[in-house]
Amino acid sequence: MNQELKKLSYLRYSICVSGAAAGPTIASGHDEAKELGRTIAKSGHNLTTGATVGLPYFAALGAKEVGGTSIGFSPASSLLEHVRKYRLPYNVFDFINFTGLNYVGRDLYLVQSSDAVITIGGRFGSLHEFTSALEAHKPCGILLGSGGAADIIPDLMKILPPPANDLVVYDTDPVRLVHKILKILDEKYEDLHKELREGDLHWFLKEQSSSKPPSRAG
Repeated sequence: MNQELKKLSYLRYSICVSGAAAGPTIASGHDEAKELGRTIAKSGHNLTTGATVGLPYFAALGAKEVGGTSIGFSPASSLLEHVRKYRLPYNVFDFINFTGLNYVGRDLYLVQSSDAVITIGGRFGSLHEFTSALEAHKPCGILLGSGGAADIIPDLMKILPPPANDLVVYDTDPVRLVHKILKILDEKYEDLHKELREGDLHWFLKEQSSSKPPSRAG
């Protein structure tokens, strides 16, 4: 494998931090949110959030403090709408996906674009993102003791039969919680890690065996 392919031999996950944009859990949980973002970034992975204020903002700030990649999914359809209509931040994101789907549609887009979702604090929006991730069989991390939706979820999991109980992990420590999520993802994508190391997934970068250009449908 040449040097350029070796640089691509690392699978980067996109991990969503979902949490309250307002309410009492922000004051009590902003340090933990920043630690979630820092840990995701230090582990070499991408942080995704709803490009919003509150706990997701602090997670994005934590990721940027250690040089990580922060990707936001906005309910707005443009930067102007993002700032003026929704009054959301833009300064802690490397890229903002302007979904134009309002909050409900944005939540689903964010979850489907992430490999896992971590819930800290949270209100109904965070609960919506958690249940969407659970139904999509995505790994879910719950930061216990952070209040709001995060502390209600364990009881909901007992009352309502969950579709993927083995994909939900809990912890009171943000660093440990991120590493639990990474362990699940590493096991889930073990075959891809192997193929990346061996270069088998880079067929699209290798020279064509024939000078004839590939055919295009349509």
